[in-house]
Amino acid sequence: MSAVDTGQAEWRKQPERGSQALLRVMTWLSLKLGRPLSRGVLFGISLYFLLFAPAAGKASRAYLQRALGRPPRLAERFRHLHCFASCIHDRVYLLNDRFDLFDIQVEGEAVIKEVLAAGRGAFLIGAHLGSFEVIRALGRRQPDLKVAMAMYVENAHKINAALAAINPSAMLDVIPLGQFDAMLQVQARLDEGVVVGMMGDRTLAQDPTQPLPFLGQAAAFPVGPMRLAALLKRPVLFISGLYLGGNRYAIQFERLADFTAIERKARGAAVSDAVSAYVACLERHCRATPYNWFNFYDFWQPPKDAS
Repeated sequence: MSAVDTGQAEWRKQPERGSQALLRVMTWLSLKLGRPLSRGVLFGISLYFLLFAPAAGKASRAYLQRALGRPPRLAERFRHLHCFASCIHDRVYLLNDRFDLFDIQVEGEAVIKEVLAAGRGAFLIGAHLGSFEVIRALGRRQPDLKVAMAMYVENAHKINAALAAINPSAMLDVIPLGQFDAMLQVQARLDEGVVVGMMGDRTLAQDPTQPLPFLGQAAAFPVGPMRLAALLKRPVLFISGLYLGGNRYAIQFERLADFTAIERKARGAAVSDAVSAYVACLERHCRATPYNWFNFYDFWQPPKDAS
């Protein structure tokens, strides 16, 4: 494992496109025009990013080549960007409780129900894969599924500001990482039967990572989420909200690891195995639904101190 700058912190340097004012305008237009009409605007937005966002386009092309196993065609590069735009657009409706507009399938529901029935909470480790809002939609339809997100304060402020621009009542329950009592807050939520969500495909420069093969080349993945789950002796599920086109989404819950009875001496190996299982699961989804992964930067960038 390594704690050097893996290059993945590059995502934090990417400029935010848009603003709260723009989000409010887009929200107003989307709700006034309705989803079918406002979706027409997305083609122009996707085309704009294809033509005038070279950094994102380059990253998309590099990722798709790995996921597809060949150089992507222009139409496939457009589809990747359009899938991302569609998920962002649908966020407006999902956060305003317009679930009637969508056909949402749920796979692995028995898995999450078993976890909830135990009453000890669990960790949901996701990725920038599809739509997180569609997962939150499931939580609002099932009151017993309460989700808190553990994330760094800076990211929490940005996300909640964006959510407030769409629907002030849709604010995230956030546990701020990087503070001295973060683990105590996570444990308290878990003890209440809350599931704690974390992203496993982005890391900060100072975070320890585990390099693993991913889509044919080594990439660094954070070990923090699995290490926290091991310390607190909780099960871990993989969660995804995949966009299937049109108004269709698929929410999937999959078992990754169970640290409930893990002994201290076995913790390190168990954490490493869990991260490997996460990466294998993410790779499987990326190959099956390649247009759903939205990390538009050089994910495989080598460490700066690499020779």
